[in-house]
Amino acid sequence: MPDALDLLKRRRSVKPMELVAPGPSAAELDTILTIASRVPDHGKLTPWRFIIFEGAARAAAGEKIAAAFQAKEPSATADQLDFERRRLSRAPIVIAVVSCAGAHPKIPEWEQLMSAGAAATNLLLAANALGYAGSWLTEWYAYDDRVLKALGVEANERIVGFIHIGTPTAAPEDRSRPPLESIVTRYAG
Repeated sequence: MPDALDLLKRRRSVKPMELVAPGPSAAELDTILTIASRVPDHGKLTPWRFIIFEGAARAAAGEKIAAAFQAKEPSATADQLDFERRRLSRAPIVIAVVSCAGAHPKIPEWEQLMSAGAAATNLLLAANALGYAGSWLTEWYAYDDRVLKALGVEANERIVGFIHIGTPTAAPEDRSRPPLESIVTRYAG
């Protein structure tokens, strides 16, 4: 396993269409999910859960996404529907990170939502540490009530992202980042 700081410095997102099989094994997926669950969680509420799409389940969920798209866009072409149908089939494994944030007397919902976001980040880091690559996407279907209901997401929950994981077809592009001076302010009092 690479040094932790080296891993964090080199992690990059990879487009789902550039992720191929093999994806993580069952044991690796358990490791990824265990690491994803080791995030800040004020009050130990576990305000998130995971939905795993692999194998034929990706296509089954894709059918539901395509049906919702057609209901939303009745004039959609066959190509557009086919594209929507393949949304969750672009990578070997897709994990939906679902926020289960709720009212609490001491812990605000936004803090619980941030914990779900941290779980999504840890999913990507753990996959990368195991030699895979990934991408965190939130597309239209993450907010469509028909899709959410079809995927088993409760009315009080929301998807914070679909994490696509697989083997990269090429080394991830090393995109430049803003210089630290442009994003860091030192408070002087």
